[in-house]
Amino acid sequence: MNKKQFIKALADKANFTQKDAGIAFEAFAETVADVLKSGEKICIDGFGTFELKKRDAREGINPKTKEKISIPSSVSPTFKFGASFKNLVTKD
Repeated sequence: MNKKQFIKALADKANFTQKDAGIAFEAFAETVADVLKSGEKICIDGFGTFELKKRDAREGINPKTKEKISIPSSVSPTFKFGASFKNLVTKD
């Protein structure tokens, strides 16, 4: 499912217009980004947790040249589904 299909499904499920569902989706994504940028994490009961994970600097190997390279530290957004949501999806 791509973004456009997701927005259409969201609009159908919530009885929104596709335009309103698109606005809501964009607002959700921007809010998540803003909160994560501020250093906080977002815990949504029954769904999951958005947070930033810090990766330390490390040494790697360039697979093409077999040369050792330095990989700088980085921060990336992660999402972990909650147990109740996992149960919804895996329930037969």
